[in-house]
Amino acid sequence: MTVQGELEQRKRYERGSEEFSRVLAFSDGMFAIAMTLLVVGITVPVLREGDSVGELGDALGDLTGSFVSFVISFLVIGRYWIAHHDFFARLRAMDAGLIWINTIYLMFIAFAPFPTALLGNYFENPLAVTIYAVAVAAISGMEVVLFRHAHRNDLMKRKLPEDVYRWGVYMSTTPVLIFIGSIPLAFVHTWLAAASWYLTVPIFAVIQRWKPANVDEYF
Repeated sequence: MTVQGELEQRKRYERGSEEFSRVLAFSDGMFAIAMTLLVVGITVPVLREGDSVGELGDALGDLTGSFVSFVISFLVIGRYWIAHHDFFARLRAMDAGLIWINTIYLMFIAFAPFPTALLGNYFENPLAVTIYAVAVAAISGMEVVLFRHAHRNDLMKRKLPEDVYRWGVYMSTTPVLIFIGSIPLAFVHTWLAAASWYLTVPIFAVIQRWKPANVDEYF
């Protein structure tokens, strides 16, 4: 084996190795922290009269946007954790490049509570919705980068046929397009932009109809 080949071999960490397990544990921990911090953006109301039911009801009503953004973001980050879990389950090894890409991906996950809090506090502000949409689109974009790197560097348990690989890229790119596409809608009405985020469900259903016949063997 050449010196270059030996160096490349050292940078690959097989499933079951300590290095592989540490990356998984770090990733899961980052998701758990990010999802927990989402609730920090919902502040407990401060009342002038602590026993006033009406004042508390009004204060909680003012937090509607925060509650909505919490639910949306918890489900969104939860969806990304499931996708991340499924992706790593299909890896037979990782390399230094994948670890770096995964670290950048987790940076966006860790950042997610901030645009979520911004969205909750200023839900009627199109800029707040725009920042949130860009943040979520960036996470989805990093999913595509992770998937592409693993495929191109033979890190998957099974080598994907090109048609299966392309279908996987389409699935991962769809949220990017939806969240970026919601930005103009935010300047029409912020609730309209938020509603458009749920288009992922019917669009995924349509893409499922176009999947190659052998997709289920790999995903």
